[in-house]
Amino acid sequence: MTEQRLLGADFLRADACMMVLLHHLAYRMPADKVPAPFTGLHGFLVMGSFGVSVFFVLSGFLLSRPFWVALDSGKPMPSLPVYALRRAARILPGFWLALLVSLLVGLVMGASRVDAEQGVRFLAGFLLLSDWHWVTLFPVDNNGPLWSIGFEATSYVLLPLCLLALFGLNLRGWAARFAWVGVVALVLCVHWMVVRWAPIDEVGRGWEHGLIGGAKAWMPWFNPVGFFAVFAVGALAGGVQITVSTMRHWLFDVLGLMALLAAGITIVLHVGGQTEGFGWLGIPYAFPWLPLFVGVALLALPSSVLVGRLLDNRVSRFLAAISFGIYVWHFLLIEMLADLVPPSFDTSGDAAWTVWLWSSAAVIALSFAIATISFFWLERPIVQWARRLEGQRKPLRAAPAASS
Repeated sequence: MTEQRLLGADFLRADACMMVLLHHLAYRMPADKVPAPFTGLHGFLVMGSFGVSVFFVLSGFLLSRPFWVALDSGKPMPSLPVYALRRAARILPGFWLALLVSLLVGLVMGASRVDAEQGVRFLAGFLLLSDWHWVTLFPVDNNGPLWSIGFEATSYVLLPLCLLALFGLNLRGWAARFAWVGVVALVLCVHWMVVRWAPIDEVGRGWEHGLIGGAKAWMPWFNPVGFFAVFAVGALAGGVQITVSTMRHWLFDVLGLMALLAAGITIVLHVGGQTEGFGWLGIPYAFPWLPLFVGVALLALPSSVLVGRLLDNRVSRFLAAISFGIYVWHFLLIEMLADLVPPSFDTSGDAAWTVWLWSSAAVIALSFAIATISFFWLERPIVQWARRLEGQRKPLRAAPAASS
């Protein structure tokens, strides 16, 4: 059923995935060696780090919907064991495999060493706790993007805990949505307190000191509470979308397009600045504007007449399906290609642009291939197994859950 696909969600997932991939590739190309006709495009691709925010908004949007449906209908909160099982089945197998392979590759290639610090970092990443301290923020040395998985897992926990208050107050309809705005405000207050009262010392702080130094430069602005604020904006969009889900009108096409355009302009306005794009209260990636625009697009596109269907085409749906694999594998592939296949990503010479183009094409092809294998042979079978396991037990509280 088309409505169940939530038109626009696959497009935004695919878009976020490609933004992050192209960001890491563009960062390998010095701006002063980019041919003049492509300097603007290169600058835009460098800001693809903002795709992380899109992922968080999208997850909050999708995962909150079963809770909003239950809340509006006066039913109990959806089964938390089922919720946890689905989240674990969706992210842990692919993440754990990428984490373990990254560590082994790093040890074999000499990028990592066996010591207590690496052990603590890896264990924190494996347990999805790496987001709570700058020492553990990057679980391995050669796969930087894995830092965000811990933040997302924390948001998975905080979402039902915060929604529990709405169920306890028995709020419904717009009263529940306005109450959730209050939740977002409270989360922002907690983030402010973290930034104010959890300062980071300046010893070894900065990317010139490696990943741990970079983590110290990011924190305390990069913290689980601040990222949950981004996630919570997506949850608010999910709640609003429920209220308009039966509507279909071309005005939603216009609203969705305008929101996507505004999101793109927001990124363009940050070109040339920090790729973290610190926004309100230091929350990364142009908070709150980018999350708000993405949220508006997500709530509008399912009710659009044409735009949502055009955006969620076969290519978008396929990229969305394999997006998690692309995200967790592409950076390791960049590192391995640069080390094992010279002169890949060697942009020091006159042929820098050509070298970068074929190196990037190789990473994209390999990322797509590995992500496809991961999805069909690992991720999807585990999710299907979890659904069968879920069906063998009688949930204490049942409600339909959106896919994510």
